[in-house]
Amino acid sequence: MTPSRVPDGQQRGFIVPIGGAEDKVGAESILKRFVRLCGKREARIAVIPTASELRTTGRRYEELFRGLKAGKVWVLAFETRQQCEDLEELAVLEKANGVFLTGGSQLRLSTTLGGTPVAKALRAMNARGVHVAGTSAGAAFLPEHMIAYGDEGPTPRAGMVSLAPGLGLTNRVIVDQHFKERDRLGRLLAALASNPFAHGIGLDEDAAAFIGPDDTLEVAGTGGLTIVDPAEMEYSSMDRAKVGDPVSVIGVKIHVLLNGARYDLHERRATAAGAEVDES
Repeated sequence: MTPSRVPDGQQRGFIVPIGGAEDKVGAESILKRFVRLCGKREARIAVIPTASELRTTGRRYEELFRGLKAGKVWVLAFETRQQCEDLEELAVLEKANGVFLTGGSQLRLSTTLGGTPVAKALRAMNARGVHVAGTSAGAAFLPEHMIAYGDEGPTPRAGMVSLAPGLGLTNRVIVDQHFKERDRLGRLLAALASNPFAHGIGLDEDAAAFIGPDDTLEVAGTGGLTIVDPAEMEYSSMDRAKVGDPVSVIGVKIHVLLNGARYDLHERRATAAGAEVDES
C-alpha cells in the first residue's frame, strides 16, 4: 500500500503519529498543535474512531477539538466496510483539512478500512495537503507497514512481532506506540531486522512526531521518541533463528529525542531541541 502521488504544485500534508495517552486535560500541547496546523478556527477535523470499541471515543475527541476552538468537527464512525462506501459520509470526509484516527485496535482499522474508498480517500487527501494524525492504534496504522501485534521485551526474538498492511501514507517509517510504557524496543528491532529499509519510530505516551512534507519530523509532547535507524545494519541472525530464539542485530543506530528535537528521514540526521543545524 504505497502513498498517493502528490499533485503538481502541491505538497503533502503532515503525518502525525502519537504514542497514545496524549494529554487531554492540561497543556494539551499535541492536540493544540494539530488544531493549529489545521488552521485553528479554520480547522475542519474529521474524527475516525473505528479502532475503538467504545462508542464514546469519537464524541470525546469531538468535544476536545471543539474546546480547542477548531472550526468544524465531524465524527465518522465507519464501523463496517459497507459504511466505508457510504457516499454521504465520504463527502463529509472530503471536506476535512485534518483527520484524526483514535486508539483501540490497529487490526480493527486495517480490516475495516483497508482497501475501501475511505482508505483511498485518506491517501489522496494527505497527498494534496490534508494533515492526518493517529493516536496509539491510529499511529501504528498510518504507514505502509503496520505492527499488528507482538510481545514485549527489550531483546528482539524471532516471531515476536507480526506485520500487516497499514494505511500507506508513508513507506519511510514503522511506528510503535506506548513504547517505553510497554517495553517494546525488542519488537520494533525485530520488525526492522526483517525490513531494514524503513526507520523505526517508538513513541512513548504523550509524544508525537509531526512529519512534514519534506520528511523532517519534530517531536512534541512530554514523552520521548526513539528512532531506530537500520541503514548501517551489518548483521542480523533473523534468517536462521527459530521462533522464540533471541536475534542478534549489529550496527543499528538508535536516537532518543525529546520535545522540540528534529530528525531528517532523508539525511538520517538527528538534531537536539535548540541546537543549530549545520547546513554545510
